[in-house]
Amino acid sequence: MVTGDLHGRTVVVTGASSGLGRASAIALAERGATVVLAARSEERANAVIDEIRRLHAAADVQFLSLDLASFASIRAAAGRLLDSGRRIDVLMNNAGVAGTSGLTQDGFEITIGTNCIGPFYLTSLLLPLLLEAPQGRIVNVASVAHERVHAFDWTWLDRRTVGARSGFAMYAASKLMNILHARELARRLDSTRVTSYAVHPGAVASNIWRSLPWIIRRALMLLLISNDEGARTQVWCAAAPELASSSGRYYYDGKEARGSALSRDAALAAELYTRTERAIADTLGLTA
Repeated sequence: MVTGDLHGRTVVVTGASSGLGRASAIALAERGATVVLAARSEERANAVIDEIRRLHAAADVQFLSLDLASFASIRAAAGRLLDSGRRIDVLMNNAGVAGTSGLTQDGFEITIGTNCIGPFYLTSLLLPLLLEAPQGRIVNVASVAHERVHAFDWTWLDRRTVGARSGFAMYAASKLMNILHARELARRLDSTRVTSYAVHPGAVASNIWRSLPWIIRRALMLLLISNDEGARTQVWCAAAPELASSSGRYYYDGKEARGSALSRDAALAAELYTRTERAIADTLGLTA
């Protein structure tokens, strides 16, 4: 799978302190990109930065504090990027959680909030910097798990007092939402130079499974592909010249994939975008 040269381009990778994010950050730095590692843990992100600099001494890599389960953290991170005066060529919405329960700091179910609402808000705030790029790209890391969702439930966007009992059901829902987000972004940004992509990385032995009991996690790791293998398609979507005119599509294993009927529903994608905007605005007190 061939990807383009990225010298002179800036890529922001969320969840870059481990797993797919780490593998993507290394691969993007290898291609010459300036890579911003957006993550919760500065200590773990700095370990990845040190690793990249050992491999590529001239690499331009930096840490950005970001917790996608907190609107305040998202605003602060976006503010630092906006204040930097540097355009963003690629935003890779990679961070996510699975198999867990709880709430975000703003009261959303933790998986929906971290995997969908948080990245949606971050993307919206960073759009001005992406629009400045010669060809900005937004890459949403989704999953084939979205095919397990057979009906959309708008209560997924509700604020709650307790987390959902079924973390994996919420994970599947969140991955469907990631694909729909990329689809609607493509429609809304059609007259710009910004394109969007959704990616299934494969069944990957990433840190997203960290909330599972260790004995189950250990057995699961034996069945999964490596993070380096899993990161290939999302790095390809971030860099491949041949994808410059494609937008809003879903990819797996270096090629376009069909996805479920729900994931291809343009009306659902448009409504989800509007409702997610409203949920964020309501939470922030921005609506009348």
